[in-house]
Amino acid sequence: MILLAPMEGLLDFVLRDILTRVGGIDRCVSEFIRITDQLLPERVFTRIVPELLSGGRTFAGVPVRAQLLGSDPACMADNAERLASLGPAGIDLNFGCPANVVNRHGGGAALLREPETIYAIVAAVRRSVPAHMPVSAKMRLGYLDDSRAVECALAISQGGADEMVVHARTKAQAYRPPAYWERIADIRAAVKIPVIANGEIWTVDDARRCREISGCDSLMIGRGAVVDPGLGLAIKADMNKKVSNAVTWAQLLPSVLDFWHIVTTRLDNKAQAGRLKQWLNFLRRRYPEAEVAYQALKTINNPALVDAWLTGAMRGLPPQREILLPEPMTAKPIKLEPSMVSA
Repeated sequence: MILLAPMEGLLDFVLRDILTRVGGIDRCVSEFIRITDQLLPERVFTRIVPELLSGGRTFAGVPVRAQLLGSDPACMADNAERLASLGPAGIDLNFGCPANVVNRHGGGAALLREPETIYAIVAAVRRSVPAHMPVSAKMRLGYLDDSRAVECALAISQGGADEMVVHARTKAQAYRPPAYWERIADIRAAVKIPVIANGEIWTVDDARRCREISGCDSLMIGRGAVVDPGLGLAIKADMNKKVSNAVTWAQLLPSVLDFWHIVTTRLDNKAQAGRLKQWLNFLRRRYPEAEVAYQALKTINNPALVDAWLTGAMRGLPPQREILLPEPMTAKPIKLEPSMVSA
């Protein structure tokens, strides 16, 4: 099984939609919903996880578990109960976010210093939601070091979670390579629930080595899938001893255009161009054509010009043309340089 990781500010509902359309992803976990000291209204859950309005699945039909982040067991339980009533594919609990702003308030990876609190949160959430609804958790190996990794994993397991994802680094190690997959094997040996390996999986070879070292059958991929949207398909083909053809730029470009169209209809105007550039910045590590697109669009923030460039790339238009911006922005045609409109 291949899961798509939650990544705050990057892997939101838009990119979940597009990456699951490409294929190779069996389940997603949403970016976290922050729980503090109150019961959140339903609109907060559906704003962060709009898939709740579509049966808890992406457009491609891939189930999405909604993730909660917080440190108060009772408040987490109350919000989990409300969230469960909205029909997610499950509820996930965040014990791994390394962001300082989260950790300062006792959430995310900071809880790895308090296995007893982890247990209390998991147990409270498990009691508050229907028995048929899966409860899972995502943890790192620790806060400053990994000395309590097994203890934290046992707290999750004994609290009643159905499975856990382990990101094979501590909070202090952040996202710096390497990932310590061998420590996931130690956790697997200690708990009785399924363990999913996560961290530093960029290629099929990485996935193969991670499975061998961790002993996990299932993997969670994050930045690797953002860079190479065909990674999930390639890993699954390798698992099944089959050869998978890479997803080419020509095959991916329609998905990039779909991504842009969702962004322009669902996100604030000021954030639209930035979201596209963010993804292109990742894609250019894998696709030379994405580098061309990134360089062409990096200084353009006008949605009409961005749309014109992408549409032109899709249609294979000549490398130079004029674009007339709609009123009231300007009535003068703006001429793009050849490098800005070539695919």
